[in-house]
Amino acid sequence: QVQLVESGGGLVQAGVSLRLSCAASGRTSSTYVMGWFRQAPGKEREFVAAIRGSTGTTYYADSVKGRFTISRDNSKNTVYLQMNSLKPEDTAVYYCAAASSFTSYVRGRGMYDYWGQGTQVTVSS
Repeated sequence: QVQLVESGGGLVQAGVSLRLSCAASGRTSSTYVMGWFRQAPGKEREFVAAIRGSTGTTYYADSVKGRFTISRDNSKNTVYLQMNSLKPEDTAVYYCAAASSFTSYVRGRGMYDYWGQGTQVTVSS
């Protein structure tokens, strides 16, 4: 089992930056991919970013590419999502997720076995 706890969300104005953290505990050695997803009211949960544990390869949704950066600190079992130039359309609950088996399709929700409880990010215009 892997437990994930997100933090760092909040209410900010458009244009500013925010950094989300996801602290993992439990069998963290079994996590192949760590990802961030988000869900806005009335919308499907969508892929934001992911990072492979073995290579550090990163992936981004087109909507956040160039603004968001995913990174990890293996010594702290923590994954971060640095969000710059935030826009009102970035408003959502952000979820951290972990995949416990290899997957080539990191953008699919079904590939992830563990999820955090989510952290709210609200961007005002």
